[in-house]
Amino acid sequence: MKKRLIWTSAIASSVLTASATVIGIIASNRLMYVKKKDDQLILERETSAKRYDEVWYTNVPKHEQWIESENGYPIKAIFLEPHTTNRYVIICHGVTESKVNSFRFARMFERLGFNSVVYDHRRHGDSGGKTTSFGHFEKFDLKAVVKALKLHVGTDLFYGIHGESMGAATTLLYAGMEDTADFYISDCAYSDIYEQVLHVMRTTTPLRTTLALRLASLFMKMRDGYSMSTVSPRETVQNIQSPVLFIHSLRDEFVLPKMSEELYELKKGPKKLKMFKEGAHAQSFNMNPEEYEKTVAEFLMTYSLLTSH
Repeated sequence: MKKRLIWTSAIASSVLTASATVIGIIASNRLMYVKKKDDQLILERETSAKRYDEVWYTNVPKHEQWIESENGYPIKAIFLEPHTTNRYVIICHGVTESKVNSFRFARMFERLGFNSVVYDHRRHGDSGGKTTSFGHFEKFDLKAVVKALKLHVGTDLFYGIHGESMGAATTLLYAGMEDTADFYISDCAYSDIYEQVLHVMRTTTPLRTTLALRLASLFMKMRDGYSMSTVSPRETVQNIQSPVLFIHSLRDEFVLPKMSEELYELKKGPKKLKMFKEGAHAQSFNMNPEEYEKTVAEFLMTYSLLTSH
């Protein structure tokens, strides 16, 4: 009888361990290898919506550059330089997108007197990298882009960083680590990736328990070398001294508006918050282009960032 109990316990334990392993691998795979949009479809979408102009892109002065990440892979960047100026904005796209989705913001900043740098996040577009880490490794890639821009322009560089969704979270994580930009614009950032994934899981799947997410976090630590707890802009935004413009749409049901409100409250020093009435997730600019540009211009003027330095 005793032997049977031992064997039964051992079998039950093995089954539970195997089940947890399977769940952990599947859940971590969903995050590490999040399904991306097709690059050609992104280009066609932006072209048909008149947010990407092939004639403009053909004629704007530019050069492409491969930038080596300290994570060990190349990052594809394009330096768009319509102006003779030392004023630049680095633009960080969202998860599943590519640098093509950043051209609309490059055009906006061109009208405001800035050159820009668009680039592909790791595992997106033309860049290397095997997994998506929602800002953890991406912040070091952004650091490499900043370094390349400084080498390109020189010591009199004046620059900002604009990020949307994961790009916004990456921007804030970078700024909290190395606050070197003159300003930052955070468009629909999540304040904590664990809470964000939990929200998505509970609103798009029948799962309500945190077990799968906790297992995913554990397996991501073992497989990709970082903990989800480190991807928390709420923990870094308090370190940022430069001005930050937080943007969100009140209709965003994917990354909830309260996350930008939280980040705004936590940020010390110069800051501004703009909540658009129209637009789903990462659609504030697309739905309100003129008001969006006006908001950015007013933010820059408020902190004397549209004057020459």
